[in-house]
Amino acid sequence: MLDLVESKLGQHEAFRADVLAGLSKERKALPSRWLYDQRGSELFEEITLLDEYYLTRTETAILRDRAGEMAALYGDGIVLLEYGAGAAIKSEILIDALRAPLFYAPIDIAADFLSETIERFRDRFPDLPVRPIITDFTVDFDIPDDVPARPRAAFFPGSTLGNLGPSDACALLRRMRAHVGRKGAAIIGVDLRKDVDTLIAAYDDKQGVTAAFNLNLVARINRELKGNFALENFAHEARWNERESAIEMHLVSLRPQTASVAGSSFAFLKGETVHTETCRKFDVAGFAFSAQRCGWRVDKVWSDPAQLFAVFGLSAEG
Repeated sequence: MLDLVESKLGQHEAFRADVLAGLSKERKALPSRWLYDQRGSELFEEITLLDEYYLTRTETAILRDRAGEMAALYGDGIVLLEYGAGAAIKSEILIDALRAPLFYAPIDIAADFLSETIERFRDRFPDLPVRPIITDFTVDFDIPDDVPARPRAAFFPGSTLGNLGPSDACALLRRMRAHVGRKGAAIIGVDLRKDVDTLIAAYDDKQGVTAAFNLNLVARINRELKGNFALENFAHEARWNERESAIEMHLVSLRPQTASVAGSSFAFLKGETVHTETCRKFDVAGFAFSAQRCGWRVDKVWSDPAQLFAVFGLSAEG
């Protein structure tokens, strides 16, 4: 419980610092990790069920079809580290296929949401020791001493790696490599490039769930940092960035306005945006090259018939 309280206090200060720094930039931007508080995590789970959001159902189908092969890549009696676990729905598919898994350590920044996941997991897998790690996995951190040292394997579904820039993505891949050790393995899901209309629809659904998810970041600033942002003065926008091969999410100011947070005021022009998330899309060869450059060997690539999504099976080199 003390770890949870300390983690929340540390996250509050980090959130405050990121908001003040991000809104002070000439091109305003906030790190996407702050989208995932309790409410944001709930909304994201709703997004995964939408017709337009092909990513989750496509990756889930790959996992169901290939879980046995993935389990064979991992081997028997593993310690499974899941990065950005969230509700960990896909993990259940994988764990069902594993032979005698030793330990499960879900890693996530959303402490309250992760607590609900852990309760469900302990009911679902009563014989599997579960140890949550509440941290921001996009920055350097150590695996706690009470998590068995080996044999470890990483699981990172959902194409969340695409939210990071190339250097940060490589740093995370190297961090995973260090966490699992030289005989470790990883299974990582990535979204593939496709027509722009399909991509835009996935991040700007007709029901407005993704818009609510994005706008919740403004509501979170008001809740946690005593901001006075008017949600009705902002709108969600998804746009394609060809140079970055990425969908970008923005909050667009609908009128000239000034808002305050944590004792600082920020002016917005009409049409000015706050960039809240980047979702990079990959091709198979390009991601394989990046994984190899960042310390991994590509052993397997699983995809769906339409080549919408790919799941990579990686082994640590050396």
